[in-house]
Amino acid sequence: MASHYENPALTADAVWLRGDRILLVRRGRPPFRGMWALPGGFVELHETVEETVVRELREETGLTARPYRIVGVYSGPDRDPRKPTATVAYLMKGRGGRPRGADDAGAAEWVLLSDARPLAFDHERIVRDALRLRRRLG
Repeated sequence: MASHYENPALTADAVWLRGDRILLVRRGRPPFRGMWALPGGFVELHETVEETVVRELREETGLTARPYRIVGVYSGPDRDPRKPTATVAYLMKGRGGRPRGADDAGAAEWVLLSDARPLAFDHERIVRDALRLRRRLG
């Protein structure tokens, strides 16, 4: 007899820092419609978390990068009002370029870190952790 489990959804977020700027998307859909957020989204079946972060970044910004460090795993049950989620956040490396908002992102921009507030979900915490990690890495 099969059991039914209610489990959190798995997501991946991209933290791409370039000097004093960070790549953000303006959310085009609820929740947090119109707010800045990290590019990212839900892991699809038969996809790794690393594949997800690359795919979501490309879909939402038109840019390509690769994950090179895990910032952290974020799993509070109330981080997403839609349902419980667990997120793996990655520092990204790539050539950069001019982003364009697409998919469920209304816009995508390199935003000054000093202007990158407020952010949707718990993304301010993720960005703080990423900045600490970047300082440690030199």
